[in-house]
Amino acid sequence: MPYVNIKITDEGVTREQKAELITGVTDLLARVLHKDPATTFVVIDEVSLDDWGIGGLPVAEYRRSVGR
Repeated sequence: MPYVNIKITDEGVTREQKAELITGVTDLLARVLHKDPATTFVVIDEVSLDDWGIGGLPVAEYRRSVGR
């Protein structure tokens, strides 16, 4: 019974994109590990940019430092 947790920043990911992630991960586990899709769980957590850090910096500050 696989459980996959995908964490993404909350920047406008659509319902359709989330559905594609869920389908893709489920299909990948079925193809590679022969896991039953009926017992595969995929959870997507959207995290506020204020609650996400990279390289010791909040995401917004990190992006500014690398010119994004």
